[in-house]
Amino acid sequence: MRCPFCGNVDTQVKDSRPAEDHVAIRRRRFCPACGGRFTTYERVQLRDLVVIKSNGRREDFDRDKLERSVRIALQKRPLEPERIDQMISGIVRRLESMGETDIDSKIIGEIVMETLARIDTVAYVRFASVYKNFQAADDFDKFVSELRPGETSTE
Repeated sequence: MRCPFCGNVDTQVKDSRPAEDHVAIRRRRFCPACGGRFTTYERVQLRDLVVIKSNGRREDFDRDKLERSVRIALQKRPLEPERIDQMISGIVRRLESMGETDIDSKIIGEIVMETLARIDTVAYVRFASVYKNFQAADDFDKFVSELRPGETSTE
């Protein structure tokens, strides 16, 4: 593993332990060249996934991109970081276990929305506002009113 501080390729593992409910390994590393310490995570990857975008373009699935978008939706919400990591790992496992290597971006968005809806309604609405490309406040009103069963529109 290359040191992120000095680029030395000869780093040492000082500590290893399971992380994210035993689906990843957390390793504390030390660089003898510069003395830097850093952490790495290793995860099992069942298969290489390819995302098919709405415009037909294909790109490799990027777990970090998924994680960033979920963390933005959950920003300042009362959820522990470990719970967020578990949620993201669950989404990735679900995608990998679908049996397909090519996955439509719409499917990924729907799975993320479904997961967020169960965990945090505010994060669900935040994610949906970007995913569904809300353009005006009326889009929020309509979406939120659909979340409330039995409520009728005042229009």
